[in-house]
Amino acid sequence: MARVLAGRASQAVGVAVLVSGLCFLVVQRLPGDVAYRIAAGRYGYDLVDEEAAAGVREELGLDRPAWQQLLSWLGDLGSLDLGRSLVTHQPVLSEVGYYLTGTLQLAGAALVLAIVIGCTLGTAAALRPGSAVDRLTDLWVALVRALPAFLLGLVLVVVLSVHLKLLPAAGHGGAGAIVLPALTLALGLSGLFARVARDAVVATRQSEHVRFARTKGLSERLVLLRHVARNAAAVLVPYVGVQAVVLVEGVVVVEALFSWQGLGHALVHAVFWRDIPVLQATALVLALLVVAVNTLVDLAGLWLDPRPRQGSRP
Repeated sequence: MARVLAGRASQAVGVAVLVSGLCFLVVQRLPGDVAYRIAAGRYGYDLVDEEAAAGVREELGLDRPAWQQLLSWLGDLGSLDLGRSLVTHQPVLSEVGYYLTGTLQLAGAALVLAIVIGCTLGTAAALRPGSAVDRLTDLWVALVRALPAFLLGLVLVVVLSVHLKLLPAAGHGGAGAIVLPALTLALGLSGLFARVARDAVVATRQSEHVRFARTKGLSERLVLLRHVARNAAAVLVPYVGVQAVVLVEGVVVVEALFSWQGLGHALVHAVFWRDIPVLQATALVLALLVVAVNTLVDLAGLWLDPRPRQGSRP
């Protein structure tokens, strides 16, 4: 486990430098005057002129060579100082922290829902292969995997919000506001989890150690809980990790659809207003989240299946 943590820590440093450099390069290549965009974000388009843009350019050092601006950012990053927003003047760390909380809430709720729905359906299908439950699960998997997230979200809004009036259609922080965006993300993921869980449970139930457990007189319920669940989880956890990464990076569309204030919301606005510190910090946090999820998956895999660490011992 120490080797896993050390390797992921070095990977995080490399990711931080690479992502920061790429984000800076992308912003430099965007069309339009960066200083004019920032001034418009501060004062509004009606109050912006060349004098205001020149003042912003001089204040923020945007007239310096690009490589000097990048080195300045990397130096501040090394001291864990992410600076201030060029538009709002608020500390970038507090802004990104606020949006990160929203993204983690949404992604966490969606992942829990997807695991519960997918594993329940997959296990039920695995206990009766070829049955009507198994065929209905296949139909569910095909349906939710084929629908794009934005289309599924619109369908849920029309049904649950417009017609039934059970949930708010959009917003952040209100009662029940997280349900629709989380359900939109969870339904799509539940199809994959159902398929993987079904195949893992079927394969585990046919293994020799499970057959031996049955010969000892254990009930099917105890066999499922003690012997099947953990072995099937060892197969499922890597898939959960991969989908968690996709989920963290794919919340941009859902956050925009439901006006949920998360990292996707912050990233879109930072690109529009050319808010370079917020853009770089948001992209950096998203990249480090990927490293963190991969680390958790590796540790969970070692805990569920001790054979890799036992094989490394002399």
